[in-house]
Amino acid sequence: MLFDDWKDKSPLKISSTLLWDYDLSTFNWEKGKLIVVQRIVERGWDNDFYAAIQLYGGLEAFIEIVKQVPYLNERDMNFVSKAFLIDLNDLQCYKNKQYREQLLNS
Repeated sequence: MLFDDWKDKSPLKISSTLLWDYDLSTFNWEKGKLIVVQRIVERGWDNDFYAAIQLYGGLEAFIEIVKQVPYLNERDMNFVSKAFLIDLNDLQCYKNKQYREQLLNS
């Protein structure tokens, strides 16, 4: 699985450019974890993934946050599914997409 070597990395910080629209001096990283992870998946570099995995308590904890993200585009959904071995049906963003399609087709 990608990023299983996260423990071997020196401490890293998430790129502030990913959260350019927030005041990071007062940002609550725990309350904002869904937006942080969503931005990293959408626009982050490898080091941002490693930094978030470190910040949120390890790979399994990070994967649980990924599962809760409410929206990702099709490409990003498939990336996290393959990279972190998550079934698409376990992703909230995938469920939301299915609900939207169901509503539009009814």
